[in-house]
Amino acid sequence: MMYILRLRIYQPQAHYRVPFTYQRRHTYPIPPYSTIIGLLCNLLGIDHPEKEGVINGPQVKLYDELKELKISIAGRFESKTTEYVWFRNLSHSAHNSRFGSVQNRIIYGEVEHIGGQSPVSIDVLNEVRLIIHLAHENKDFLGFIASALHDPTHRLEVLHIGRAEDWLTIEEISCVKDITTCEIKRRDGAYGYFFWIPENRYLPEDADMESVSDSSFEGLAYRITAHWTVESTKGYYNRHAARIFDYVKVKLSDGLFVNKQLFLDDQSFPIFLCQF
Repeated sequence: MMYILRLRIYQPQAHYRVPFTYQRRHTYPIPPYSTIIGLLCNLLGIDHPEKEGVINGPQVKLYDELKELKISIAGRFESKTTEYVWFRNLSHSAHNSRFGSVQNRIIYGEVEHIGGQSPVSIDVLNEVRLIIHLAHENKDFLGFIASALHDPTHRLEVLHIGRAEDWLTIEEISCVKDITTCEIKRRDGAYGYFFWIPENRYLPEDADMESVSDSSFEGLAYRITAHWTVESTKGYYNRHAARIFDYVKVKLSDGLFVNKQLFLDDQSFPIFLCQF
């Protein structure tokens, strides 16, 4: 049996970086799966893949449970602005090229920051609203997530989605419900949200797979990040070390669905659960 939890999240500003952009840092219109997984790791205090927690009695490895989640992400924003900032570094070569000597910090008669600097443009979304669905066979694990959202005492950092400064407000935490409360039906409309439509989707066993297949939906094709492993450093685990990501194939939809069979929640909102 599968269960589902619905979250509505608000962010005043957010940047979900497209990873291969640098000088001009582009943003996805909605966060990739890895960003939501990172939020859940932060929320549940998962700083190591072997981290254990007590869920309604038994002790379990939290990240193992997290990897069994199916995730649906939808979102919208009101506007996009571009911030112009300086990125700084402490490299000797960059410092010398700017100041001429390691001992010097003065340029044009002013004392400046050590190291080098580069101008970077960052695209930022404003007034972001996200709708996240989490599905799992373990009802207690979804309840554990909901409880942590109500009282995030085990969080590793301030809860954010995107950059560390992209704080969030939880606007809705639904009850954990049986996924049979959702249904597959045709419901044409412009929903006003962006959706990731994954190639490998979870659907109920009795679903007509051809009518709701990924190929029947239009959208821009992407390979986006999902789960990851962290490179070990000198024999110990450092969650801030370099990450090696798994990628999933998706389509980015603008939420206009016509003549499509949709998997809808109990509020008639489309769900596209990615099965990792």
